[in-house]
Amino acid sequence: MNLPTPEQFAANQKAGLEALFGLTSKAFEGAIKLAELNIETARSAFAESQEQAHRALSAKDPQGFFAAQAGFAQPAAEKVLAYGRSVYGIVSATQAEFATAAQSQYETQQRALETFVDNAAKNAPAGSEAAVAALKTALNAANSAYSSVNKAAQQAVEFAESNFDAAGKAATKAVAQASARAAKQSA
Repeated sequence: MNLPTPEQFAANQKAGLEALFGLTSKAFEGAIKLAELNIETARSAFAESQEQAHRALSAKDPQGFFAAQAGFAQPAAEKVLAYGRSVYGIVSATQAEFATAAQSQYETQQRALETFVDNAAKNAPAGSEAAVAALKTALNAANSAYSSVNKAAQQAVEFAESNFDAAGKAATKAVAQASARAAKQSA
């Protein structure tokens, strides 16, 4: 049976560390994007709130005040939805990069394990065929289970994305209807 050489072991360790550092870098990039989005959103919200307060306070009568408030609701709701979509996009992209890296690492480790099992089978003593077959069967079952879980996770992500889009559309429609009612009531 061929065990990994020290050079192979060191190369595997180096590859693992490079993958870890790459993922850490991606996590920081995602965190930076979220921080930038939050800062820009806060800056924009503050400026818009200030503008809205000036408009509302400059109203000549209560109807003008309420009309100014009603006119603010729909754009604000749309901006909240846009913010949510942006956050979701950043988190999704980061998660996709992690999933790609995890898949790559899994495939690398899977090939190494298969090579190890094949080498063990070649060098196994006579009469150990049943044990080697059981090991290969277990390896195939683990691969099948991983594929099933991976497929289910992808379907769950697709389902969540479609629900997120549907919820966003429904919220936009509800805010538009509420704004229209408020505008009619203040008129």
